[in-house]
Amino acid sequence: MVSKKDMRRSDLIVPYAEPANAKSDGDVTAVMGSTLPMAAIFTRNKMIGWVAVIFAVQNWLSETPESQKAASTPGYMTVGMALMSTAVAYLPLFMPPVAAPGMGSGTEAPAAAAAYTP
Repeated sequence: MVSKKDMRRSDLIVPYAEPANAKSDGDVTAVMGSTLPMAAIFTRNKMIGWVAVIFAVQNWLSETPESQKAASTPGYMTVGMALMSTAVAYLPLFMPPVAAPGMGSGTEAPAAAAAYTP
């Protein structure tokens, strides 16, 4: 009978090591946390402002110590930016824009032409 000899050598065993990520995972929450308030400021859209506030508060409450170390801005700063963008959206309610004489938005009806009488 042929004896089965174990050909494996224990000194050649290499333990498994998980490979490092080649690319860094993009932080979607950081992108949304900075993009939504800017969109609310530029468009003065109240709905986008409130979505930015809710999104920022959720992200701030779900922060972990590891995510705090990796984040470029702290959570309370994102919440502050979202609140400021919502305040900018509501600004025309408290400080209505003043229309300068002779200046229009271009959407009003054209002015009547003056009648010429010789």
